[in-house]
Amino acid sequence: MAVIKPFKCVRPAADKADKIAALPYDVYNRQEAAEVVKKNPQSFLAIDRAETQFPEDVDTYAPQVYEKASGMLKDWIENGAFIRDEEECYYIYTLEMNGRAQNGIVACASIDDYANGVIKKHENTRADKEQDRIRHVDTCSAQTGPIFLAYRNNDAMRKTMELVWEEQKGKAIYDFVAEDGIRHTVYRISNPIHVEAIRKHFEEMNAIYIADGHHRAASAVKVGFKRREEHPDYDGTEEFNYFLSVSFSDEELMIMDYNRVVKDLNGLSVQEFLGKMESIFDVEKMNESAKPTQKGEFSMFLDGSWYRCTMHKEDIPDDPVEGLDVSVLQNILLAPVLGIGDPKTDKRIDFVGGIRGMAELERRCSTDCAVAFAMYPTSIQELFAVADAGLLMPPKSTWFEPKLRSGLFIHEF
Repeated sequence: MAVIKPFKCVRPAADKADKIAALPYDVYNRQEAAEVVKKNPQSFLAIDRAETQFPEDVDTYAPQVYEKASGMLKDWIENGAFIRDEEECYYIYTLEMNGRAQNGIVACASIDDYANGVIKKHENTRADKEQDRIRHVDTCSAQTGPIFLAYRNNDAMRKTMELVWEEQKGKAIYDFVAEDGIRHTVYRISNPIHVEAIRKHFEEMNAIYIADGHHRAASAVKVGFKRREEHPDYDGTEEFNYFLSVSFSDEELMIMDYNRVVKDLNGLSVQEFLGKMESIFDVEKMNESAKPTQKGEFSMFLDGSWYRCTMHKEDIPDDPVEGLDVSVLQNILLAPVLGIGDPKTDKRIDFVGGIRGMAELERRCSTDCAVAFAMYPTSIQELFAVADAGLLMPPKSTWFEPKLRSGLFIHEF
């Protein structure tokens, strides 16, 4: 049984939402974040990455940076940039990209469900990356970036959403198109009948999955348990027992390819490497770039040419993790042939999100890399299978699009 509850949301004033909504804090480096905030001072990135308010010689993780984030959040609420809903609500958050839409329920998830495995993980987290968000969440006493959750298709949940849309007849509280072309639409669900229905839909689910945002989730949960230690008389109803989330049906989600580029051929000539490839995979030269069309297939760019490569069935283990295409490529090619022992730490390999397209792989091979591999996307069912088995995916296995915006929904505690 999952506990996913409504909450009193702090959110942008309607006429400011399109300016405030920002991509997640971790898609930018410091210089990029500063450029975004300089161009648009109303961007929530100014709070999510408050080092943008300081000279470059101030440490990104200095205490005053987090204090600045907290102060700015309070100021923006006081000056009317944000409003605070007075009743606990759910929200439907729709993101539309290239004509396809995904509809999520914005709510607060239980830190206990995270701890006891009702909310399932498929990635490890790094303590150093957690620490930054722990300090940000704890200092602001608020979660500002929602965790991206997924659940198995639920017809009852869909029907409730349809009732909300019909009842509100298109009267969204937000409806705007961001600079990247993604349309964002939000409906508030305050009708007690619909609120209770959604609560029950979630209670009937025995598993919900983190699709994206493992570090944000781990940080929010650790702050919640820290607050419990600071308030030993807590009764479980306090807001610090919950974290901000958006939950989507698996059938509506899109996972894009997460591709690999390698700096060199590990001492092999192009012909020697191509010979190794042909001994491991079925390799066919192509006249132009083409994405792989099925699991067990990938495209390779080498020495100015594209190749279609197909894995042999006997090389694909019947295992949730080892059977992933990214695992097979790592285990039978990248490690033994190219010498990439640990892709998490090896500086000779880099990862390119599928949103950048095949041309980016060609560009990398013309600048700083020798070979590129365009992967077939990991499926949401594969992600579920790994999480259900209590296992972890290899690094850089999934790339979700579109990205949830930060600053549209804030959970105070």
